[in-house]
Amino acid sequence: MKWERRAYNISVKMADSVETCRCVEPGIVSELQGSLSGFFSQYGFECYPFKVSWYNKKVDSSYHLAYHDDTVAFCIVSTPQMFDKAFKPFIANVTKIGIRDPIDECVASYFKQAKESLPACDPPHDIDIIYDYELHPNKKPKLLVQTAGHVSGAAYYYQRCDIQEDPWPKEKRIFGISMHPKYGGWFAFRGALIFKKLQCPTLPESEPARILTTDAEIIDLLEKLNNNWQDNAYRDVIPPIERYSEEQQVYFNTAPKDRAKLLGLEKDSEGKLQLAESRDMGQ
Repeated sequence: MKWERRAYNISVKMADSVETCRCVEPGIVSELQGSLSGFFSQYGFECYPFKVSWYNKKVDSSYHLAYHDDTVAFCIVSTPQMFDKAFKPFIANVTKIGIRDPIDECVASYFKQAKESLPACDPPHDIDIIYDYELHPNKKPKLLVQTAGHVSGAAYYYQRCDIQEDPWPKEKRIFGISMHPKYGGWFAFRGALIFKKLQCPTLPESEPARILTTDAEIIDLLEKLNNNWQDNAYRDVIPPIERYSEEQQVYFNTAPKDRAKLLGLEKDSEGKLQLAESRDMGQ
């Protein structure tokens, strides 16, 4: 990959230091997306680029990402294939993992591998990872993943504000939901990769596919989500090409505290998950 022809270095003052950043044309971002997709797709993930400014414009200042406006980031999505292609092989090949949910440990492992799979460039990539579950000390999310997914073009974030004739009382809280154009609600946002030293001022904004266009369609989606999300009916409002397998649904419908036992894992004296003595390694 020839990074030099459509890129140049710039110096950016960050706090009390000066950072050398790579300023690139959109074609370089497309090539980078191709490299990331080449890795992630084999494990059931998708990646979508966005600029920090696109995200920051959509959220309250208390949720802003503290990077230059033109900084390039990628929103990472898991599809229904992730369970078989990434999670089950990960669990089958570990004897001990960290203290987080097994899915989170799995995702972290593949994010790390994705970083290591990228081609070298000058200056080297400096990548921050923000996972979907991460919180600031004040308990606010570090990343509003549905907003990141919307601005990156991964999935349209349907909200109450999309409806012209609002049918609900003003005081009633109505949660929004993102819907993937291919998988409906059968997917998940897993976080973002922030390329701290990569900027693309001319990156064209991505519009997510808006499959639901009428008030009736969006109201139906939000009613299903807010009134009975447990039955998963909201996930099928946009007909998916693939759903979570029965095995996958059993796992995600199991309370988080009981999932390790379902996998044959138990906590050690440090609270880390390890292979239970009774688990059959041949399974």
